[in-house]
Amino acid sequence: MIDFLIIGGGMAGASAAARLSELGSILLLESESALGYHASGRSAALFEESYGKPSTVALNAASRIYHETAHGGFLSPRGLMMIGTADTAEDFAADCKTMSLNAMSVEEARAMLPILNPNVVDRAAWHSDALDIDTDRLIQCFAADARANGGRVVTGAGVTAIRKIPTGWVVEAGETYEARVIVNAAGAWVDQVAKLAGVAPLGATPLRRSMGRIPAPGGHDVSSWPMIFGPGETWYAKPDAGALLVSPADEELVEPHDAWADDMVLAEGFARYEAHVTEPVTRLLSSWAGLRTFAPDRSLVLGPDPADASWVWCACQGGYGIQTSPAASQFLADMVSGRPSELGTDVTAQLLPDRLRS
Repeated sequence: MIDFLIIGGGMAGASAAARLSELGSILLLESESALGYHASGRSAALFEESYGKPSTVALNAASRIYHETAHGGFLSPRGLMMIGTADTAEDFAADCKTMSLNAMSVEEARAMLPILNPNVVDRAAWHSDALDIDTDRLIQCFAADARANGGRVVTGAGVTAIRKIPTGWVVEAGETYEARVIVNAAGAWVDQVAKLAGVAPLGATPLRRSMGRIPAPGGHDVSSWPMIFGPGETWYAKPDAGALLVSPADEELVEPHDAWADDMVLAEGFARYEAHVTEPVTRLLSSWAGLRTFAPDRSLVLGPDPADASWVWCACQGGYGIQTSPAASQFLADMVSGRPSELGTDVTAQLLPDRLRS
């Protein structure tokens, strides 16, 4: 019998596999042909420590050393710039405070980002402490750590049935597996997997977020440009391998599926971006979408279900799963093993599933 059977091979599942493999035997099942196929492979991949709810910010901070040092580090410089107009002054001020951004002149901003339209943009702020994450290498390193501890990773293994037995669980996924503990890290499908096992769902909401990749505006070298946000997160843009990613920052409630970008939503996001710059969007290189799945309170859900400790949630990562993965997976392992978390009791209470079961 396996100690921990993990359902879902995104960043949540892979990081959980790495940590739990230190506590016992693990098997990770992923229904797709590769790890990180869905949300984990479609992220803007930025480490921004101040991004998210207080519990998420605590996980971000606790993840930093791992991101900087493990396996040679996964971070590289990027920077973050917020730009705004008189019409968005209130949101601009709130975001600058939340994200600890430093005010800069429009002229200074244009020196870093030459496509800014000075006839529209009348305020800007910036900090350097926003960093790119090598997402693919991070997830592969988590999987490698799990394998190094004797764990198994099986792709193309969609779960079709789960039933309770006195010693744990039986899972059907092409083959039949028995496990003492199930870790539900199924991303947008977490509630569907729970229902399959007869476990009460969390009320998770998969929200679609779209992304378009456009040629470098005006033929500029965008490699040193920062990530750019519109106030209130109504759009954002980020350099990507000589091109520019632009997102409308949409959050549309959808059923779990292999998501794709909605053309109209993408066009509206491009329009919000274009309103701030001098170079129009003339061509779309590619587009995609991912599902960012949230709990009702938009904090991650990590730990054993209060009704059955053999059912463990690693769920509702939202848009934070990549940057929080080192600390979130350590927190999960602490909760499973009965160790107190270094994050403290207040943060622990904000992450455990118990908070959603009252």
